[in-house]
Amino acid sequence: MTSLITANQLEELINSGGNILLCDCRFDLADPSAGKKAYEEGHIPGAIYVDLDQDLSGEKTGSNGRHPLPSPAAWANTKTRLGIDHKTLVVAYDKQGSVYASRLWWMLKATGHANVRVLDGGLDAWNGPIGTIPRQPTPLPLALEAMPYVGLVTVADVVQNIQSKKQLVVDARANDRFHGQNETLDPVGGHIPGAVNHFFKENLSATLFKSPEQLYKEFVDFLGPVKASEVIHQCGSGVTACHNLLAMEIAGLKGSRLYAGSWSEWCADSSRPIAT
Repeated sequence: MTSLITANQLEELINSGGNILLCDCRFDLADPSAGKKAYEEGHIPGAIYVDLDQDLSGEKTGSNGRHPLPSPAAWANTKTRLGIDHKTLVVAYDKQGSVYASRLWWMLKATGHANVRVLDGGLDAWNGPIGTIPRQPTPLPLALEAMPYVGLVTVADVVQNIQSKKQLVVDARANDRFHGQNETLDPVGGHIPGAVNHFFKENLSATLFKSPEQLYKEFVDFLGPVKASEVIHQCGSGVTACHNLLAMEIAGLKGSRLYAGSWSEWCADSSRPIAT
């Protein structure tokens, strides 16, 4: 379970003076300023705030989704500004079931930073002290090299896959949104033809991830003969899809990929097919 760290393990590392960068990733899609406000009101001491819109997303064009990935160069600059050194253990947490922490986890892993963990259970699992003094990031003295995202697929790849059916597209959204019902975030409801639905909350027991053994069994039952390397994960805007990627990693099922543009990019072009 090297992708996760427990609250007790984290507290021991902090007390031992380890080289840790805590990243508070709390966010609210309905109120983008709520996460930072919550951080300012109380956070794990020493944590910096990492914002989904400002730090973990790139420039929106109106056709590339609600949370497009920043370019590799922009992401390298952000990591430099946040002080994410190659040797630093990054521990990400939130209070939304590890959704936003998973996005940071995937972005770091995909660009070569293996030393990253998600706090299992997030802030709800933390029993240590809470700080109220915001910590400003300490930028690195030298800019990091831009690294490409490994395991990323494009909308063109997904379009082609509708015909080839070589990959299984797994949608992490709630079942009603998958079926085009109760869509409140995107202008069009539905899903990518051929996609199957695995709601990210199925990975959790309360706020904690299920055991590796249970996640393995559930994903193997869900995927059937499909290998992890034949899976493309997506969601609404490339965030909760990272939760499924993390859950599969915890289960030992590695090699699946991310369609970061996800439904919000897909439905921005009316020429692309839609299923309900």
